[in-house]
Amino acid sequence: MREITSLPTLLVEPIVRAALVEDLGRAGDITTAAVVPKEARFSGAMVARRPGTIAGTEAARIAFDLVDPTLDVSILQPDGSVVEPGQPVMHIKGPAQSVVTAERTALNFISHLSGIATVTAELVAGVGNNKARITCTRKTTPNLRALEKHAVRAGGGVSHRFGLDDGILIKDNHVALAGGIRPAIQSAKAGLGHMVKIEVEVDTLEQLDEALSEGVDAILLDNMDPDLLRQAVATIDGRAMSEASGRITAEQVPAIAASGVDIISAGWITHSAPALDLGLDFGVSA
Repeated sequence: MREITSLPTLLVEPIVRAALVEDLGRAGDITTAAVVPKEARFSGAMVARRPGTIAGTEAARIAFDLVDPTLDVSILQPDGSVVEPGQPVMHIKGPAQSVVTAERTALNFISHLSGIATVTAELVAGVGNNKARITCTRKTTPNLRALEKHAVRAGGGVSHRFGLDDGILIKDNHVALAGGIRPAIQSAKAGLGHMVKIEVEVDTLEQLDEALSEGVDAILLDNMDPDLLRQAVATIDGRAMSEASGRITAEQVPAIAASGVDIISAGWITHSAPALDLGLDFGVSA
């Protein structure tokens, strides 16, 4: 299991609350209120249907707690745990109406975030003994960025920029509008605070030479094959961090990592990861 620090409840709770408000609508869970007896009790577990890496347990717990603080929720497999089919992840006990009402929102969060953690772990495994780290990007679901980047950490990855305000990343459109790589870097440095790093995206070895001549903290090597990546890493020679990006797949990761890059970034691990199948099973003990 990968031990990671939980996100603050203060950050997660508003996101989960908004999801519950969206689901409950104007009249609440009218199906459960009409069908499930008020006195009915539930004791069971959220169970993994497929193997994977867990993330989002805190969001799921908060969903149950917001619907009914009297529910007894135990997290059996914390974020970063690797689970097998049939393995209980959380145990829930209390009023059945409350459990069923919160069920879908809780499952939406934990299934989506565990899917991200699972594919991230697969890419991390592909790196093998090479030094490269797997990182996500800003290609996240609106309003879920903090949770999705946390899920990447649960899978063994790291975060790229959290937003537009915590690092300078000069990409192709910036270069075109600034009139070239050199003026883009020079303009960035002119207004830069001493705590902010600069990364620049390049497509060719010629652009790489130009970026290195200006001095930057990191180079994003975009859509380069492994052979070209090796040449680029040799050219950088430790003068900047090297990042490989562009249509990264699990099959490509071993060869890309072997090129010697420091970072491999993949946007799809947050925006297109398939959800991990989990379900809520009545009668399953902790």
